[in-house]
Amino acid sequence: MYELLVSGGLLADPERGTIQRGDLAVQHGRIARLGAPGSLEAQQTVDATGLLVSPGLIDLHTHVYPRRTALGVPADSAGVERGVTTVVDAGSCGSDDWTHFRAHVIAPARTRVRAWLNVSRHGLVKGHAELSGGRRDLDPEASDALLRAEPGTVCGLKIRMSRSVLGDSGLAPLRAAKELAGAHGLPVMVHVGNEPPALGEVLELLGDGDVVTHAFHGKPGGLFGTGPEPLPQVWAALKRGVRLDVGHGSASFAFRTARRALAAGIRPWTASTDLHNRNTDGPVHSLTETLSKLLALGMPLTEVLACATSRAARVLGAGDDLGTLRPGALADLSLLELRDGPVTLADADGEQYEGDRRLLPRGAVVAGRPHLVAHREETV
Repeated sequence: MYELLVSGGLLADPERGTIQRGDLAVQHGRIARLGAPGSLEAQQTVDATGLLVSPGLIDLHTHVYPRRTALGVPADSAGVERGVTTVVDAGSCGSDDWTHFRAHVIAPARTRVRAWLNVSRHGLVKGHAELSGGRRDLDPEASDALLRAEPGTVCGLKIRMSRSVLGDSGLAPLRAAKELAGAHGLPVMVHVGNEPPALGEVLELLGDGDVVTHAFHGKPGGLFGTGPEPLPQVWAALKRGVRLDVGHGSASFAFRTARRALAAGIRPWTASTDLHNRNTDGPVHSLTETLSKLLALGMPLTEVLACATSRAARVLGAGDDLGTLRPGALADLSLLELRDGPVTLADADGEQYEGDRRLLPRGAVVAGRPHLVAHREETV
């Protein structure tokens, strides 16, 4: 008899592209077995009747450093309370504050917390122009030591490449981040937005596994520059293995850009929220709401789920343990309602878009521990 059974649900396996009814058994915090409905027994049962049972959702871009930063929300508010099992803080913290972040954010959370370490030593603790001071904002020796000391917890470096952040620093901080991350075999997550620097110049410095977040923003420039076709640097970057992430945020996801990109054959590799305390009440709300917007744009359900499970786990270098329903993996699961019916969804530019399906969080299991989600309907 197993410790936990998730029964009666539809097992949604993004790796295989399948959705089928079945039961899932958990032992010692890991997935022990998948079976036909009613074929397995356990000491404790979670009834998932009518729900999708997905690998645990992973939000690759959040801000979960409250009190020390102006934007931070509690990790569990972005995580298990919204059906998400892993949140990745995207550069709220730099090397100066890592010890505090680990003790006060990672350690007490019920949600699994990982981090993109800000290449700026200050992170966002001293404001939102963290690279405007040039070399004095960097501490490569301290960042290097943390990358060595925190494998798995620190998944790479975060850098914001837009004019409001950089001052006169230009591309130099990105070159420094690439050199440091590359020495550890880790990716960088690059925030893009208002130019300069131009997106094409940023993309030319990125390689296999690096992540461009806010890739589908509606600001001037972006994937299409000033023309009707995607920039040649976009196609070259995709060919090299650069990954495009949604990173919705308050001002960084536009339906019109996403529609153009999909029509051109450019698809999100991952879907994250950039969730913080200025967008939890809209336009972002949650990771499931962001995924619902991709459904409304016509992306298949299994691909949408992959954007926040198996693909996100690969970005973290954790594909054997997270983002999968394979036996032996960590028992991180999301219980999701796929509700049919008309829904109005809003992007970061205020455009409303009509969909016919919506994902809503109903529960989460983190390393075999279940957490129910209080019913909370998203509003626009």
